Amino acid sequence: MMQTRRKSRYRRRLLALALAGLAIGCLGQLRGQGAAYETSTVQRGDVEARVAAIGTLQPRRYVDVGAQVSGQINRLHVQPGAVVEKGQLLVEIDPSVQQATVDAGRASLAGLRAQLKDQQAQHRLAAQQHTRQRRMALDGATRLEAVQEAEAALASASARIDNLRAQIAYMQATLKADEVRLGYTRIYAPMAGTVVSIDAREGQTLNATYQTPNILRIADLSGMTVWTDVSEADVGRVKPGMPVYFTTLGSQGADVARRWESVVRQILPAPPRPEGQNGNEGAANPATATKAVVYTVLFDVDNADGALMPQMTAQAFFQTDSAQNVIVAPLSALVPLPGGQGHYQARVVGRDGQAEIRQVRLGVRNRHVAQINEGLSEGEQLILRETPDQGGMPWFQW
Repeated sequence: MMQTRRKSRYRRRLLALALAGLAIGCLGQLRGQGAAYETSTVQRGDVEARVAAIGTLQPRRYVDVGAQVSGQINRLHVQPGAVVEKGQLLVEIDPSVQQATVDAGRASLAGLRAQLKDQQAQHRLAAQQHTRQRRMALDGATRLEAVQEAEAALASASARIDNLRAQIAYMQATLKADEVRLGYTRIYAPMAGTVVSIDAREGQTLNATYQTPNILRIADLSGMTVWTDVSEADVGRVKPGMPVYFTTLGSQGADVARRWESVVRQILPAPPRPEGQNGNEGAANPATATKAVVYTVLFDVDNADGALMPQMTAQAFFQTDSAQNVIVAPLSALVPLPGGQGHYQARVVGRDGQAEIRQVRLGVRNRHVAQINEGLSEGEQLILRETPDQGGMPWFQW
């Protein structure tokens, strides 16, 4: 009886193995009848062609406040971040030297004016003597030589008056310049804005003999300018008046990154000069000759809420072209035709489940998607890639 049971179990195992082999064969045969496709449904969407660039935010209007006279800083009335009005006192420099110069000039001017009064009195006396000698000469009561001496004395007195007046004019101009330099010891804000940086401190001695030392910078932060570096390959696609938008590194951490919009104001005609270049043509360093060339593109943006700050990094996108609510397709699924001038080839799943080749014409495109002007319809299944037929091999392995 046990032998009978063993035979029955053996027969059931053989039957199960036979059925499994038949099923595997059928699956392998079905697998070999066609390939599997990974597809994407052709839909409508928006396409934006753009040029990306990195930029730096700078105040649209700013001024570097410097010292025009040498001396020690006695008082610094502002700190970084202070909001100042035009004409507000910012810095006081020790005025001792300039005040002494002004005092000396005023004293010299007073001395010259006193000399002028004396010389004018001498001139009146010489005029009287000259008149007296001429009357006496008419009566023959004096010598001709005395008359000539009186004329010479009058002319000499007039010349000395002219000389003193010239000296007084010169001293007045010198004194005016000295008084202006004395006024430079008190530095006032040339514009309203925010103190964004201070490069000096109280007690520091400034030397303005050869160049104007900078003390602080005032900027109007209500408007900013973005200085962007656009590569040589892309700058030809950027034009003044073109729409542009940007985000900052700080705004990208939010759930929805804040975006600022503007238009291109200016494209500087020459790339920034590399550091250390002395301007001699033909003397470029071969080591730097292979570096990428970039051009500076400027655009302005309002900053009424103060969210933008100087030196922030901006990720800018120049919109070279765009299309809304059009048929779009992934660019990776399209094959360019030789000399096609915008004509590409695509494959779609036909009604019979087989691949069909289509000729398509593109419009606006970027690195990922493209506008389909003709060749594809909304709702069609565009073939992205094909899984090769495995020659009847099953989908699974033992």
